[in-house]
Amino acid sequence: MKKQFILFFTFLISVVSFAQQERTLKLNEDTNLYEVTYYHDNGVKSQTGFFTIDGKLQGKWLSFDIEGNKRVSANYDNGKKVGKWFYWNDNTLKEVDYSNNTIAHVSEWSNKSTIALRE
Repeated sequence: MKKQFILFFTFLISVVSFAQQERTLKLNEDTNLYEVTYYHDNGVKSQTGFFTIDGKLQGKWLSFDIEGNKRVSANYDNGKKVGKWFYWNDNTLKEVDYSNNTIAHVSEWSNKSTIALRE
């Protein structure tokens, strides 16, 4: 347990020194995952997601721009990119399928068609 504690704080220090953003962090005792939310300087949510006790990204992660618009929806399994990722910008929606932590397929749509909306 002490080793996991040290790994966790090492991960936090590296995240904080890299991002230098405000954040909230809480442990979900049912899933044994840490839920973290990062904020832009203006107080708007920047990222939300989960990571394991040993610091690996896990489950769904969301990224938002400085105005609070969703820009990325991502999925991780034990630190590896998996499943469908979505990238929104002003003109396009990109869907990227990951398999074994590598890109398997990419689709792109223009904003001329309503395919997917930001939640």
